[in-house]
Amino acid sequence: MNHLILLFSLILAPAFAHKQSQKTKENFSSNNASHKRLKRDWIWNQMHIKEEIDTPLPHHVGKITSSVRNDNAKYIIEGEYANTIFKVEEKSGDVYAFERLDREKKAEYELTALIIDRRNNQSLEPPSKFIIKVYDINDNVPVFVQKVFNGSVPEMSPVGTSVTKVTAVDADDPTVTGHATVTYQVIKGNEYFTVDDSGVISTTRADLDRESQSTYEIIVKAKDAPGSSGDSSTATVIITLTDINDNFPVFKHPSFHFKVPENISVGGEVGRVKVEDVDEPQHRNTKYSFVRGDYRDTFEIIANPFTNEGIIRPKKPLDFEKVAEYRFDIEATDPTVDLRYFKSGGSRSISRVTIEVTDVDEPPVFTKLPYEFKVRENDPEIRTLGSVWAHDPDAAKRKIRFIRRRASPNGDYIRVSDTGIIQLPMPLDREFSSSYNITVAAQEILEDGRLSDRESHAQVHVIVSDENDNAPELVYPEEPRVCENAAPGKVIIRISATDKDEISPRGFFKYSLATEDSNFSLVENYDNTANITIKYGQFNRELAKIHYLPVIISDNGDPELSSTNTLVINVCKCNEKGNFTFCEERAKQVGVSVQALVAIFICIFTIIVFFAVITLLILLRKRHKKDLSSLGRNVAEIHEQLVTYDEEGGGEMDTTSYDVSVLNSVRKNGIKSEAVPSPYAQVQKPPGNITSGAGEMEMMIEVKKDEADNDRDLLPYDTLHIYGYEGAESIAESLSSLESGSSDSDIDYDFLNDWGPRFKMLAELYGSESNEDFVY
Repeated sequence: MNHLILLFSLILAPAFAHKQSQKTKENFSSNNASHKRLKRDWIWNQMHIKEEIDTPLPHHVGKITSSVRNDNAKYIIEGEYANTIFKVEEKSGDVYAFERLDREKKAEYELTALIIDRRNNQSLEPPSKFIIKVYDINDNVPVFVQKVFNGSVPEMSPVGTSVTKVTAVDADDPTVTGHATVTYQVIKGNEYFTVDDSGVISTTRADLDRESQSTYEIIVKAKDAPGSSGDSSTATVIITLTDINDNFPVFKHPSFHFKVPENISVGGEVGRVKVEDVDEPQHRNTKYSFVRGDYRDTFEIIANPFTNEGIIRPKKPLDFEKVAEYRFDIEATDPTVDLRYFKSGGSRSISRVTIEVTDVDEPPVFTKLPYEFKVRENDPEIRTLGSVWAHDPDAAKRKIRFIRRRASPNGDYIRVSDTGIIQLPMPLDREFSSSYNITVAAQEILEDGRLSDRESHAQVHVIVSDENDNAPELVYPEEPRVCENAAPGKVIIRISATDKDEISPRGFFKYSLATEDSNFSLVENYDNTANITIKYGQFNRELAKIHYLPVIISDNGDPELSSTNTLVINVCKCNEKGNFTFCEERAKQVGVSVQALVAIFICIFTIIVFFAVITLLILLRKRHKKDLSSLGRNVAEIHEQLVTYDEEGGGEMDTTSYDVSVLNSVRKNGIKSEAVPSPYAQVQKPPGNITSGAGEMEMMIEVKKDEADNDRDLLPYDTLHIYGYEGAESIAESLSSLESGSSDSDIDYDFLNDWGPRFKMLAELYGSESNEDFVY
């Protein structure tokens, strides 16, 4: 093989060198177009080297040579790996590798060769690139892409069925024959499986049974092609056999025995029979059936889809007194088993089943269900309808007591005696209910007289037949209206009736008017309806805007019953087309619910309480004002005289009407009420001439006026307010506020507001907005 590689290299080397020489010439001629020089070229052999050479370093790679003839020429190389892995001898141009090369890491290296003048480092030839190729040797072992592979195949598969595929890769050069070729071999488990050169694993046997062995672990080896060093690698393959339905179920026991009380409900569980199916659950489809025995109509066996068990259930009630034990054979099979892989051992399994019925205290049993009785409505002579009957099914044969449990409609309409007699305490009304239902319970009477806690029930239906005891009634439609200018014969409304009694298919109602003295007529339609039409036409709304028409309706029952119903017809104004334009509305009775009445009474009570509180507050305020007034009158004697004095004096000339000495004595003795500090600034009156005698009275009045002006918290004891008349000789006439307050004068007293604080109280009393609550 090495000789072939060397021969191939020798053939390609001249061609490669010639191509590089041509390229160098072109570059050189283009760069030196202005100079005429001799033709030169790089000369070297194809460079290549084997990987992993085991001889001592460095390893000779090749030689770069130029046609330049210069004793000062110097060879150098440039590139990524120049002067590290590869170096060149300056004079000879020999290239050496100073490291062992690995093709799997790097297959070729690209370098640049230069020849320069060692004196001035000027290039003697243009640079030239060259490639050093690393030749492959078969030095790598095939390696699996994973250590463990998984695969699956159905059990009982034919020989050659594909299971899975394994893959190994070789890092050597695939272009070199035999270097990267991988072969596979099963070295463990080859009696069950094999592998081909592509890595596909397949079965070698057709009897692989999952129930015997469900998984296989085999080892596969990968190696190079024959003639190589023989190194290899291995991988583990885990193969799982998937299940198919190839086994029949088998009973776990040859016989099964169950005990069940006789009162078990229909469809209840008696017991379970168990089978064993070695297939996986998705392939278990057991079917159970009876083989021998006459009780197929008494029991059934249903397979549980989750546990594959057979559940035995009764199809009808069991009775210990009739049959105390049941015996029968059952079989289990699977109709979905693949018969191609059927194994010996039989396609079905049979087991014996024994069911023992135990006795229990059963409730009484009614002899007839349900009970139905018929009775005429409102028949006072019927008191007993019939009876119900039940017996004790057990051997004790105890007596039975009957009790009414439920009734529909609810009420004491139907009774049942202790012995089961159905009684009517009162006649029944079909219009209230056409049927009456009760539930009767039957209980056994124990030996000690107590009632058993077990009871059974029976439904009793009483159907009430109808008697013609209700007269028909008018079905009131929308309020009928008629135009005042309606033509004779016009249909106003179609009326119908209803009857609480039953109506036979041939039954009908008869309609008639109670009086013919009206502008209306009635026409039978013979379909249980009638038309109200206009007899003469032209109504006068001035005379009557509403007409009350009595209508008699009778049925055809036995006896025949009739009723009189009033039809209210409203006469309206209409346009030329007969459309209603105006109709009076009848006053309708408006009902008020209990809740509304309660709300109204609550509102009225709240209003009454509110006004009572307001009235109480007003009375308390007036009483408080009276207390303040009475407090002012008891201050001092002088005040009592001034306030209660009400005689009419003789004017300014009258000085004998009162005793002035009392006022003087008060001032001399120093009796005066305590002055409360006023929040207002006191008004200082200008000094004036004060005379004795009557002048002291004037001064006293001025002091009181100042106190009243400057302290609004005190009552105004002003003598000007208590004189009813000043006398005939006074040019100012009467100054009394008592008399002027009741006069009819049209004088505007608002000017008093401009007279200062002294007249503030008068301005408030006689101004446009008087204060009625002022106490004086």
